[in-house]
Amino acid sequence: MQKEVKILLVDDEPDITEFIGYNLEQEGFIIEKAETGEEAIEKAKTFIPDLIILDVMMPGMDGMETCEKLRAMPILNNPIIAFLTARGEDYSQIAGFDAGADDYISKPVKPKVLVSRVKALLKRKTNTLNKEDDNENIITIGEIVIDKDRYIVKNVDEELILPRKEFKLLLLLASKPDKVFTRDEIYSRVWGEDIIVGDRTIDVHIRKLREKLGSDHIRTIKGVGYKFLE
Repeated sequence: MQKEVKILLVDDEPDITEFIGYNLEQEGFIIEKAETGEEAIEKAKTFIPDLIILDVMMPGMDGMETCEKLRAMPILNNPIIAFLTARGEDYSQIAGFDAGADDYISKPVKPKVLVSRVKALLKRKTNTLNKEDDNENIITIGEIVIDKDRYIVKNVDEELILPRKEFKLLLLLASKPDKVFTRDEIYSRVWGEDIIVGDRTIDVHIRKLREKLGSDHIRTIKGVGYKFLE
């Protein structure tokens, strides 16, 4: 029996949550709604959503702060979080990724596009979990195989032994294909927050990985960071 997927909708405009909720319920999703960041946090504790659609611009606790607090709650088991944003809103996508967002959905929302985006996000998470369940020490994406224990990468039939930082960078990007990792997140996860490195350090390591794996695996998201293509 397929697991029921629970989605928490957070927006201070009830008309929007009603509209989005109706369309998602037609697809069989279980929906809960909240009008503020504070209410979202309280409902998330008992609802335990698989995915959260979160408005950025809300009075009081905005979407960025709400996202950070949700990410800090171990009970939630790392749900997908997609920011709901109006075109032209003055906010930084970098700040959104830093806060823990996985994706963005633009207002006004078209029902078919919304459903498609939600299903794509859920499929991405399912695929990632399935890969981890098959062998948590091996990541396989296309013809690239990453062996965490042996620090070895295979590209087609070629075996590569990468320097430690290059390996950690590749492992981070490949752990969530198609997710954009911000430069700040990469610095923190690969080099550590207490280590000071030059601004071009990531770029140099990315260039070296592209030389070894091919230039079509890692995409630059200008002004934000990098993502590994599935």
